[in-house]
Amino acid sequence: MHPTSTYAALMRTVRDAGLLRRRTGFYYAVFAGLAVALGGAITGFVLLGDSWFQLLIAAALGIILTQIAFVTHEAAHRQIWTSGKTNDRVGRILAAGVVGISYHWWMHKHSRHHAKPNQRGADPDIEPDTIVFTPEDAEKHTGFLALITRKQGYLFFPLLTLEGLNLHVQGVRSLMQKGRIEGRALELTLITLRLSLYIAVLFWALPLGMAFAFLGVQMAVFGVYMGASFAPNHKGMPILPADSPLDFLSRQIITSRNIRGGWWATALFGGLNHQVEHHLFPNMPRPALSKAREITREYANQLEIPYTEAGVAESYRIVIRYLNEVGLSARNPFDCPLVNRFRTT
Repeated sequence: MHPTSTYAALMRTVRDAGLLRRRTGFYYAVFAGLAVALGGAITGFVLLGDSWFQLLIAAALGIILTQIAFVTHEAAHRQIWTSGKTNDRVGRILAAGVVGISYHWWMHKHSRHHAKPNQRGADPDIEPDTIVFTPEDAEKHTGFLALITRKQGYLFFPLLTLEGLNLHVQGVRSLMQKGRIEGRALELTLITLRLSLYIAVLFWALPLGMAFAFLGVQMAVFGVYMGASFAPNHKGMPILPADSPLDFLSRQIITSRNIRGGWWATALFGGLNHQVEHHLFPNMPRPALSKAREITREYANQLEIPYTEAGVAESYRIVIRYLNEVGLSARNPFDCPLVNRFRTT
């Protein structure tokens, strides 16, 4: 059977099962729950006043903002409403005005990732940065960066504490670039207002040190939660060459990893635990992903396409081990492990 027709057959099965139907009632319930949670955090902040227990509110806020980012991600994929304009409008307001990141930047970066996940030169999520994902990129790191790279698996989660700041900065930088950017003025306005109000309230209501601590904890929790939700999906899975001939169906399944778990995993990861199905049917609503998983897994087995699943802890072990293996390429070629055993200084 031709690769295109195999995907078309799977799509027909999924569509006939009603799994692409919008579940707006579910998302309205999620919006209501997040609004209550955010209101509770704000109320707790006001009632606690000058107290170090405010750091618990900061951590809760980091979790709530990540959950809002999950819904923003779903809006970008047209999972919530059939109208693309409605999805974009709500997604942009939530991303820029509430979470504080650029919707335009995220959507375009993420769309490139979805088109060719884990493919060299095409997927922005495996481009070299502080963390690298291929031995070839690890070999290019020198000096202090090479020291980080050699232990990057162990340092991965500590480094994620800075990911929240990175997401904010990258979003603003992208909006400042030349050329036409849809929604630039609105996003810059929302991000500026959100940041100004947030900082002003923190430093007006709390002592200086406590305000900085609140901001640091909130950003750290946000960064770790975001990174820990997206990392297990593809890290440690096959990386494809730039000229990979794989068809869409095989490419998406082979490069993606699902996280085992029931409703709690779906709630914890915002549906990203069903990564294979999310990549195959990016506009599928979150509640339908678990049913699609059963159909897709059976279909992949029939076609003998490797379908990967792992538990939460297991997936993180895989990511850490993989990153450390890649990081070995940053080792100094004159750094001999045998000689190091006999060094005294």
